Amino acid sequence: MIGRRRAPARVSLGPYSYAAVPAAFAVVLLVVNLAFDGGFLSGGNLASTLAVSSPFVISALAQAFPLLSGGGGLDLSVGPVLGFTTVLVAGVLVPHGFVQPLTLIPTVLVFGLAVGALNGILVAYVRLPAIIATLGTYLIFSGLAAQVLPSPGGSVPLWLVDLTHSYGPIPGIALVYIAIAVCWILLSRTAYVRNLLSVGGDDRAAYTAGINVPLVRTVAFALAGMLSAVAGLLLTGTIQSGDATVGPIFTVTSLAAVALGGLSLQGGRGGLLGAALGGATYYLIQNLLTVANVSVFQLDVASGLVLILALALNGTLDHLRKKRGGGRPGTRPGDPAAEASTPG
Repeated sequence: MIGRRRAPARVSLGPYSYAAVPAAFAVVLLVVNLAFDGGFLSGGNLASTLAVSSPFVISALAQAFPLLSGGGGLDLSVGPVLGFTTVLVAGVLVPHGFVQPLTLIPTVLVFGLAVGALNGILVAYVRLPAIIATLGTYLIFSGLAAQVLPSPGGSVPLWLVDLTHSYGPIPGIALVYIAIAVCWILLSRTAYVRNLLSVGGDDRAAYTAGINVPLVRTVAFALAGMLSAVAGLLLTGTIQSGDATVGPIFTVTSLAAVALGGLSLQGGRGGLLGAALGGATYYLIQNLLTVANVSVFQLDVASGLVLILALALNGTLDHLRKKRGGGRPGTRPGDPAAEASTPG
């Protein structure tokens, strides 16, 4: 009697499957960058590389929360809030005595949470489309930043500049990433992340199941605002000044990053790991173009092309996934069809 042939074993990454392709893409780009610039991640350059890339990565993390909440939850205000934070720190808070970490950091975090919560209330309770509500705050903070600090300048505390360097062998930005990762892990142990994915996948089913959909979405936008402010704080230390013009581009990069990171643009699928990989990927593309001496104007063209290609690729993968019947947005963790929709 001939025995049955066993099906070939498949390696499953479980909840991180959605991030496999972004991770591979990031590794390839990292190798290419190292081939063009051997000192890219050397001991002396590692801290500065992490510092320069941090606004790309953390703004992508900020964009992830509204996107995961579904309902077309794109936050266009991520960039201007980030840019206004540099102005707030260097042009307002530090000149008025908010110099120490215990006063400056909480003030910046509360500012970001407040702006994000306002976006969330407009979207979840007033029921404005997210793109309209956040476009309003985009314009408000772009204008305010230019009014408060018309030209780059201001004062930056030394400890914030030091944060973009190294503490012995440990880059300061690495400590920030560790803190964010710990907070995400702790948040994932609560019901909130599960509810966030459920709302993003199917808000009507989530509402029927007893989930407070407006509150979940408001918290998602509030967290986006807070992370945008964190990215702005780190950018302030990197450029050592406030600058009203640096913010808006990070709205574009954050949108491209979440698409590159494998998050579903319809919500309910993905996590912060994918967003971070997408942000790193976008930075690596920009760095490679810079090393290749591409002009500033061509960089803008390249940014637009990366955004279009990332969104097109993301949409195509979503379509193929639905056609296969697997990885549906909104399916719950532990469901065989949903291994990619759990938080990562």
